[in-house]
Formats: sequence, C-alpha cells, structure tokens
Amino acid sequence: MARERTRFVCQSCGAVHPKWQGRCDGCGEWNTLAEEAVRQGPGPAAKAPPGKGITIVSLRGETAPPPRHRSGIAELDRVLGGGFVPASAVLVGGDPGIGKSTILLQAAARMAAGGARVLYISGEEAVDQVRLRAARLGLSDSPMGLASAAALRDIAATLEAERDAALVVIDSIQTLWLDALDSAPGTVAQVRACASELIRLAKGRGFALVLVGHVTKEGTLAGPRVLEHMVDATLYFEGDRGHQFRILRAVKNRFGATDEIGVFEMTEGGLVEVPNPSALFLAERRGNISGSAVFAGLEGTRPVLVEVQALLAPSSGGSPRRQVVGWDGGRLNMLLAVLEARCGLTFAQADVYLNIAGGLRVNEPAADLAVAAALVSAMADQPTAADAVYFGEVGLSGEVRQVAQAEQRLREAQKLGFGRAVLPRRVARGSKPPAPVEGLALQEIGHLADLVAPIAMGQRPGKGAGARGEAAAPRRDKPEAPA
Repeated sequence: MARERTRFVCQSCGAVHPKWQGRCDGCGEWNTLAEEAVRQGPGPAAKAPPGKGITIVSLRGETAPPPRHRSGIAELDRVLGGGFVPASAVLVGGDPGIGKSTILLQAAARMAAGGARVLYISGEEAVDQVRLRAARLGLSDSPMGLASAAALRDIAATLEAERDAALVVIDSIQTLWLDALDSAPGTVAQVRACASELIRLAKGRGFALVLVGHVTKEGTLAGPRVLEHMVDATLYFEGDRGHQFRILRAVKNRFGATDEIGVFEMTEGGLVEVPNPSALFLAERRGNISGSAVFAGLEGTRPVLVEVQALLAPSSGGSPRRQVVGWDGGRLNMLLAVLEARCGLTFAQADVYLNIAGGLRVNEPAADLAVAAALVSAMADQPTAADAVYFGEVGLSGEVRQVAQAEQRLREAQKLGFGRAVLPRRVARGSKPPAPVEGLALQEIGHLADLVAPIAMGQRPGKGAGARGEAAAPRRDKPEAPA
C-alpha cells in the first residue's frame, strides 16, 4: 500500500526541504516554502529493463534551416528569428497590463487569417472577455479557435485530437492545474508538470506552443527556473505602462539571435509596429538643453539612436543620490569615479539623475561616452552639439575604447540628419577605419579628457550643481597643483 509523506518546495526557485523553515537555503527568499504531498510505494522499485541504446553520428552533416510560420507582425518575427518554428515552445513574460495578451492575440488572429489553424486557450479570462478585446482590436472576423479552460487534462485531450494546428497559445501557464498533484495552481510543481505535458504535446503533434508567464516583483519569470530551460525561446515584454513604447526582447532563442528587439507603440487599436524606432525615440528631443546627448546604440542587428538625459541638483544631505532609469546604476557610479579621478570634475555635492528617454533599457558599454557627455554637459550647463552622436566604451584610466559595428551606427546617424559623430580613436595597428559616411564628420578621441575639455572649459561660474565658481580643468592623471 502506498504511503504519503510531505515535503516543502520553494515557490521561487524549486528547492526541496524536508521541513518548513522561514528562509529558503537555495535562493534566500523568505516565506516561499509550500507543503506538497509525495506518494511512495511500499518497497523498493523493481529492477528496470535494460535500455535499447542510442545512435551515435558524426558532427559533419547537412541540416536544413527549420521551417517558419510567419506571425504577420514583422517586429515579432524579427525577435523570433523569422517566425514560429513548428514543434517549438516559446515563453513570453512581462509585467501585468504590459500587452502580452494583446500582442499574442493580434499574432494569432493574423496567422489564422492567413489560413493557419490557430488555437487561443485562456485560463485567466472567459471567452466573452477575449471576444470583447478582439472586437476593440478589430479582430472579430479572424477564424482562429478560442477556448477558456484551466484543467490540463481537458486541454491535453483537445490538443491530442488536433491534427493540423500550427500555433497554440496558452494564457497563462500559472493558471493551469493538474488534478494528479495536490498543490494549488501556480505552484512550482503545477507549473513544471503542466509545462512539461504541453511541451511534450507540441513536440509530438508538431505545433508551435506559446506560453504566457507571470513575473515576480523583481521582474523575473515566476515559477521554477527549470521552466526557462524547458522552452526553446524566452521573450520579455518591457516598458512602462504609462508610456506608449513597448520593447519585446529575446533572452533565449535556440532558433535565432538572443540580442534582437522588437519595438511597438501602444495605441487604441492595439500594438502597432515601429519600423524606425530611432526617429520615434528622438521625436521630442530639444537640442539646446544642457544634460542631453544622443547615443548611437545597437540592439542585435538594428542600430538605434536614443537620447541620454542627465540632471544634477544640489544635494541636501551628506550622501548624494544616484538615480538611474534605463541604464546600469553600478556603471554610472564607475563613470562618475572616472570623471572625478581622471578629469578633475566633482560630483560629491550633487544628486545625479540619469534617464534613457523612450523607455528603452541600454545594456551595452558603448553608451559610456554618451552618458559622460550628458553628465559633463549638465555640470557645465552647456548643451552638447545638437547634430552630434556619441558612442564608445570608457575604461578606468579614462581611455575610450572601440566598440563593434561602428559603420552601422554611423549610417543610422546620417540617415536621421546628424552631422557629427564622436567615437573612439583607432589605436591598434592595422585596425580598419569605419567607412566614410557622406555628410557626417567624424571626431575621434582617445581619452575622456578630450571630450570633457571643450564642454567643461565653457562652464559659467555659479551654474550647474557641480560648479565651484570656476571651470573645472580636465586632467588625465592627477589634479594640477594650484598656482
């Protein structure tokens, strides 16, 4: 006779504990252990039969690229690597209300309108609620299949009977439950078991599976970490709910690149693709304001120009604030230290606020030079050149290092009407210079002081939070001795 015992599983990382405790030893989270029942047999398991063996082949061979199902949304296809791959699983995460269900409903409707068999199964909303959203988006005439269910056995039975389904959307994986488990929906055991069964069906039946996942307050996908390992692609939908821009970013993709992004704009008619995000990010820029600089960045294969904004305010306490939106706060502290140690500027008495306009999060170190230009401009209360773009990595000694894909960045800047680019100087022998771009003047700098000098020397007394009544003289190694 089978007997039961209990164990305690962390709902954040999936670690198993023999008894309850307040803090998980695996991830360090508090109050995340939930009790689960485990059935055991009366005795040791019978001896398993021997395996059949596996086939070992050579690494050399010809493999055709996987077929694709186009979603009808070019930005989504770009992030996926060309479209949905049959028999693959895609996990889509994002904050509540960011637009996950909207973009997937639009993609499902367009694929169904193109003749593909598409099923949209919602575990969070009733059929009438999904129909109302489809009517607002103008998708009511789409021939896709719609259902509302949360029991995995019922969903699996339906998918087993489907023979020609091309895409199945499950919204969301945290709402499904398997009656063979005693735990509640959304727990680690339920999410793991339901996802495993759905992925097995997708591999066996050949349809593309899309799972919508909830996120925690830290912004990571809720449920066991193994869920991200089970799927073929993981996409994050980013953006501020109060802002019209949305960024779809791939963090894992077995059939495409992991550094591509798709840019969308939230409108009354749903999410609209943005084919030229640079023009949209710079649409409201004013070039005669201090503390602003344009960064020529690269997201995957797409060059993107965004505005970097810096603001310095007098600090009211002993510890000045460092507030960052859209960039790494640790990298800002490092850059401030380099400006102080290598260029003679002082930020100790100023609160520093940095923002990447448009809601985009910049991760590449090539933004160092643009951030430095915005900071020095804010301190000196002198605007940067309105027609200039900046890109380059800054080292701890103040040197400006080269970055990849300089030609693509320059062509994007020239296309949007910029006339000058500030970029790293070529120092390596035999390094290939970027191809000249018509109408774009290149200013190469080798040290951060070469950037600071033209701006900081124009600082007016009493202006800027870091002003000390005189211009701060940039230096490369140490401060000049007072006269």
